[in-house]
Amino acid sequence: MESWQLRFDTLEALRLSSKGQLSYCSHWQEDEAALEGCVAPVELSPYCGWVLDSLSGQLAEEITPSETSTPQQSTPLPKRASAEKIPPGSHRSSSPPSSAEPSETKENDNLSLLETKQEVVPAAVLSSKVAKVEGCIRLYEEMHRLKAKERLRQRLEEQEQMVRAAYAQASEQLKRFDELRELKRHQEFQELQEVMEKSSKEAQGQQEKLKEEHRHRAKILNLKLREAEQQRQRQEELERLRKEEGQERLRRLYSIQEELLQLNQQIDPNYRHKDLPRIDLSAYSNRGNQICGLVSGLIRSTSERVFPTQADVASTERALQEMRGLISSMQQEITAALEEKKRKDEEEKKQKQKELEKKEQMKSQTPAPAQQTGEKQQKEGLQVKTEESIMQWYQQLQDAAEQCVAAFSEIANCKSNTEVKKIKTNLQKAATIPVSQISSISGSKLREVFDKINNLLSGKPVQTEGQAVSVTQHPQGLEFVCYKLAEKFVKHGEGEVSFHHDSAFPIAVVLSGIWELHPRVGDIFLAHLHKKCPYAVPFYPARKEGTSVEEYQRMLGYEVHDSKVEEQDHFLKRMSGMIRLYAAIIQLRWPYGNRQGAHPHGLSYGWRWLAQMLNLEPLADVTAMLLLDFLEVCGNALMKQYGIQFWKTMFFIQKSYIPRIEAVTSSGQMGCLSRLKNFVQKCLRAEEIPLPKGILTPSFWRT
Repeated sequence: MESWQLRFDTLEALRLSSKGQLSYCSHWQEDEAALEGCVAPVELSPYCGWVLDSLSGQLAEEITPSETSTPQQSTPLPKRASAEKIPPGSHRSSSPPSSAEPSETKENDNLSLLETKQEVVPAAVLSSKVAKVEGCIRLYEEMHRLKAKERLRQRLEEQEQMVRAAYAQASEQLKRFDELRELKRHQEFQELQEVMEKSSKEAQGQQEKLKEEHRHRAKILNLKLREAEQQRQRQEELERLRKEEGQERLRRLYSIQEELLQLNQQIDPNYRHKDLPRIDLSAYSNRGNQICGLVSGLIRSTSERVFPTQADVASTERALQEMRGLISSMQQEITAALEEKKRKDEEEKKQKQKELEKKEQMKSQTPAPAQQTGEKQQKEGLQVKTEESIMQWYQQLQDAAEQCVAAFSEIANCKSNTEVKKIKTNLQKAATIPVSQISSISGSKLREVFDKINNLLSGKPVQTEGQAVSVTQHPQGLEFVCYKLAEKFVKHGEGEVSFHHDSAFPIAVVLSGIWELHPRVGDIFLAHLHKKCPYAVPFYPARKEGTSVEEYQRMLGYEVHDSKVEEQDHFLKRMSGMIRLYAAIIQLRWPYGNRQGAHPHGLSYGWRWLAQMLNLEPLADVTAMLLLDFLEVCGNALMKQYGIQFWKTMFFIQKSYIPRIEAVTSSGQMGCLSRLKNFVQKCLRAEEIPLPKGILTPSFWRT
C-alpha cells in the first residue's frame, strides 16, 4: 500500500507540476512541433501517464501473489490485462496526436522496448523503477528534442536554399530592371535630344522669321518716322511762316492803329480855324473816335487769339482808308471854305480900298496906337486836384460806408445786452476768421474759405468754434458782417500783403468772387481802402483851415499813436500792400463764378487809376513806389487789354513823368525811383511786361 500510495503521490505530483498541467493540441503542425521541441522548456511526455498506469498494474499484481501461480507466469498477463483495460485513449494524455501517425509507430516501438525492460526489473527495487521512469521520460524528451533539432536544421537549410534562390532570382530581376530602366533612359534621352534639336531648329526658324519681320517693320517704321519728321518739319515751317505772317499782320495792325491815332489827332472838335470860325468839325471828330474805338476793340480781341487774321488786317485797312477819306473830306471842306473866305476877303479888300482912298484926304494926323510888344504865354502844368467825377465817386463810397455803420448801430452799441453782444462776437468771428485762413496752399482749401464766406452772407448757418452762426440771428447782422468783412480784407492787405506780396492773389480772387455775388461788400471795401490809402482813388487830400497836423497826417494815410507818426518805411510798406491788393483785384475773377457777366471792378478802373495818377503832380517817394507796385502786379494784364495805348503810356512815364518825379525827389529817396526807372526800361527794351510772382495758375485750382 505504501509503495502504491507513494507511486500515486508521485503521479499526482507530476500531474500537478507546471509541466504536467501543460495542454497540447492534438492537431499540431509538423513544422511548428519541430520548432517548439527545440525552443520550449523541458516537460513531461504525453506517454508518462500511460507508463505509470502500466507500472501501477504491475505493482498491484506483485502485492497479491496468492492469486497468481508464479510471478514469472503472471507478470505478463496483468500487463496485458491492464493494457486492455486502460486503452490509450482513456487518459487525457495517454495517446499521441492523431496527426503524427508516422512517428507513432516509432514511439510505440520504444515503449514496447521500455515495457520489456520493465518486466524484467525486480519488484523490490521500486525507487530504481521510478528513476528509470524519469530516465525514460528524459530519454524520450531528449530524443524528441534531437528530432526537432534535426528537423529545424533541415528547415533552416531549406529556408537558406529558398532565400539563396530568391536572392538569386531577385538579383536577376534587378539586373533585368536596371537594364530595362537604362534602356528606357537612353531612349528618353534620345527622344529628348531629338525634341530639343527639333525645337531648336523651329526656334531658329522662328527667330529668323521674327528677324525678317522685325527688319520689315523697322523699315516701315523708319519710313513712317521719316515721313513724320518731314511732316513735322513742314508743320514747323508752316507754323513759322504762320507766326511770321501773324507777327507781320500784328505789326501792320499796330502801325495802322498808330497812323489812325495820328490822323485822329488832326481832328480836334474844339478846333476853330482862325480864318474860318464858323466851321464845325465835331462830326469828323466823332467819326474818327468811332473808327479808333473799333480798331482798338479789334486789336484787343485778336490779342486773345495770339495773332490776327487777314480779315482783321483788311478791316483795319478799310478803317484806315475811311479815316484818310474822312481827313481828305475835312481838308476839302476847309479848302473850299478858305477859298470862299478868300474870295470874300478880296471883295471886301477892294471895297475897303476904295473907301480908304475916299477918306484918305480927310484923315488927320494922330499918334499911332501903342502896340503890344509881347504875347502872354501860359505854361500848362499837371493837375493838383483829382477830377470832379472821381471825387464824387469817392464821396459816394464814403457815404455808403457811413450808412452801413448807422444800419448796425444796435449791434455796435450792445454793451448792456448780453445776448446781442454774444451774437455780435460770433458774427465778427464768422466774418474775420475765414479771411485769416486764406492762403495759396491749395485751390480746394481756398474754395472752402470762399464757400464759408458766401454761405454766411447768403444767410446760411456756418460753423464757428463749434457754434452755428447766421446773419439771420439779428436784423442788422448782414450789414454788420459786410462792414467787418470789408474791413478785414483791407487790414489783410496792409498787413499780410505788405510783408508777403504773393498773398495778394488768393485774397484778391476770393474778394473778387464775393464782390461779384455781394456788391455791397465791394463798395464798403473800396470805402475802407480809400480811407486807409487815399492814393488808391487817387487823390492827395488838401489840408483845410483848422485841421491839426495829426489829423492831416491821418488823412494822408499815416498812422498816429500818442502824437507819434509812424516811420516813413512802415508807411510806404502799408501803402504798397494795399495798392498791390487793389491791382490784383481788378484783374482776377473767381474761376467758379458766372463768366458771362462783367467784372464788378475790372481793368477799366485800373486804367483810369493809372491815367489819373499820371495827371497828378508826383510826390516824393510815394508816387514812384505806387507806380512800381501797380505795374508789377497789373502791368501784364493792362498790356494785353490796351496794347499800343499802354505802351504809349509807358513811353510817357519814361520820357516825361519820371523826370518830374526826379525833380521832387531828394538824393536820400531815390530807392523807389531807381527801381521804377529800371523796371520801365527793362519792359520797354523787352517789349513785354512779365507776369507777377505768385499769380494763380490753372493748375493751382486742381490741387
